[in-house]
Amino acid sequence: MNVITKRTILYYIENYPLAANSLKAWYNEISKAVFKNLNDLKAIYGNASIVSNNRVIFNIKGNSFRLIVSINFEAQAAYVIWFGTHKAYDKIDAANIKHMKNPFKQ
Repeated sequence: MNVITKRTILYYIENYPLAANSLKAWYNEISKAVFKNLNDLKAIYGNASIVSNNRVIFNIKGNSFRLIVSINFEAQAAYVIWFGTHKAYDKIDAANIKHMKNPFKQ
């Protein structure tokens, strides 16, 4: 699976040090994986949830953080949309939240 937004993952690793190791592990695993469909993904990531717009929610560092990724199984591409604490996740609409245009400027 090609993670299109590696720079975004690196940004989150730097800005969320408590989740850094878990994000690195997720990135390394997903980059090497080939998933034909959601069932293949769920076989590895049983706690992953799917919402509309082909978005998958991953629990990172137990359930302390959430990662929203848009996945195109046919193209084997994963696009990171959003990352944050579980508390922050509860305040957003995971199906419709937009990718931060420039998470590197805050």
